[in-house]
Amino acid sequence: MKPYLRAQMERFTLRLAELEFLLSREDIMKDMAQFLVLSREHTDVAAVASRWVRYQQRESDLAGAQEMLSDPDMAEMANEEIASATVELTELENELQRMLLPKDPDDVRNAFVEIRAGTGGDESTLFAGDLLRMYTRYCDRKGWKVEVVSESPSELGGYKEVVVRIEGNQVYGALKFESGGHRVQRVPVTETQGRIHTSACTVAVLSEPDEQEAIKINPSDLRIDTYRASGAGGQHINKTDSAVRITHIPTGIVAECQDGRSQHSNKAQALKVLTARIHEKDRSERAAKDAAERKSLIGSGDRSDRIRTYNFPQGRLTDHRINLTLYKLLTIMEGDLDDVVEALQAYEAAEQLAALELSLNR
Repeated sequence: MKPYLRAQMERFTLRLAELEFLLSREDIMKDMAQFLVLSREHTDVAAVASRWVRYQQRESDLAGAQEMLSDPDMAEMANEEIASATVELTELENELQRMLLPKDPDDVRNAFVEIRAGTGGDESTLFAGDLLRMYTRYCDRKGWKVEVVSESPSELGGYKEVVVRIEGNQVYGALKFESGGHRVQRVPVTETQGRIHTSACTVAVLSEPDEQEAIKINPSDLRIDTYRASGAGGQHINKTDSAVRITHIPTGIVAECQDGRSQHSNKAQALKVLTARIHEKDRSERAAKDAAERKSLIGSGDRSDRIRTYNFPQGRLTDHRINLTLYKLLTIMEGDLDDVVEALQAYEAAEQLAALELSLNR
């Protein structure tokens, strides 16, 4: 094992003992916020420590097997154990290196996904609807809850714009790489000559901040407008000004919600979206500063980036950031996004590991 990694493992062992002591104290038990912070850290540290214990055990097994090589009767068994332990030690070392990579604290959070039609007219609105369906199916597979926050339907059944909130475990960590430009190549239902058209949508994925960690917004910086919602809803929609639009005056950021059946619930949801957008703005500004010092790992997430192409005639999906091509477009559109998500996460981890090793070797 590399010396820097072994040193890190020793630090984790000490930190685990320290955390176990802190979590046993009565004063910590009374401070729920602090208790939750320490509990989360304990979970992460314990996971690393358990793999380190396994590594040490296999190191001991390897040493014991090497000692048995001198005994002719045990040599065959010893060689088998040496081969097995060597393979597992390599796997464990790689796993421990991945576990030590910096974690994005937002990965565990819920997320807002915003889909907007771009170039391509009616076809782009239909594609926006297809993307929403793809993400919704993916969330169903993961057991996540999807809730529409606001929508602007098109006449053909797609969306000019739609915003959904997704609640579940590690939502943002799985979907954050979806931010950017999504291009579709296919024959639109409105095309009478059978020609292939290219259209586009943009997707923005925003992490939902914890209430305790959310950016504090001065109420005097907000302008709140109410209006009559459009779309489905029947007489309730027609009779009440329940939809809410909130503008953050200093930044000009706007959020609205019309899906709830009361002005109060819509205001609360719109405020959550607004907070997430301000949080993302701050996050993007920090990322821009970091990018000046080192190469971005997966792409800037800029809404103008073309990150992916969906080619229906060829049944092909291509993610341009990592040169990933999959010929299973129809199953992907049904929510089978695991291969795409896992490839992007693996690429990020590999880039982080390379950056870590480079910094340690300087």
